[in-house]
Amino acid sequence: ISLESNYFCFLVLFIAMQVPIDFGEYNRPAYALILSAFQGLIGVVVGLAISRRLKSLADRWLIVWLIYDCIVHLTIEAGFVYYSIGTTVAKSSGPMAELWKEYGLADARWAHADITIVALEALTVVFCGPLCPLLIYAILKDKPYRHYLQIVLAVCELYGGWMTFAPEWLTGSQNLDTSSPLFLWVYLVFFNGLWAVIDVLMLIQSWYETATGKKNKKKRS
Repeated sequence: ISLESNYFCFLVLFIAMQVPIDFGEYNRPAYALILSAFQGLIGVVVGLAISRRLKSLADRWLIVWLIYDCIVHLTIEAGFVYYSIGTTVAKSSGPMAELWKEYGLADARWAHADITIVALEALTVVFCGPLCPLLIYAILKDKPYRHYLQIVLAVCELYGGWMTFAPEWLTGSQNLDTSSPLFLWVYLVFFNGLWAVIDVLMLIQSWYETATGKKNKKKRS
């Protein structure tokens, strides 16, 4: 499975998701969770398939994550940016708009095109989206720049997460609705925390590999 074919699949998926559809507020939670699970399943199937020759189990599951990460950046987040330029998610229709309308119940900034969020997401789509397949390629081919890309991606995503929530926390979390366990623990904590935890693990792995790599070079010399 080539990176070019992955990009083509993401493009087709993104275009298909722009079809005007309204699921209604009662069906949106199930739709949002099913879509996320489906994209995760794609990550598992494609990631394990293209990494089957790797000996490292950690790297195989990292590729699974990177496939899912790439799908999210190039479809879900790209859809948000698409709907937020010149209009808002709340005024739009389509599968991606329905997903963001649901998430917007937990964080109103996403429903009404908060300019800081749009700017962060645009950078994430343009930079982190393409960086994921580049890192996948570097892992599969054991390129020397692999951990440089891994550190850059992890730091960018951690910084994006911090700049998404820190200003909101410092101003009293006026746009966050934590009254529902679904909003608080699933939408806000789980889906955002997942990126934070995995990015930290990526940094730890890169630090360990580069540190032990230098030690091994010194021993050989």
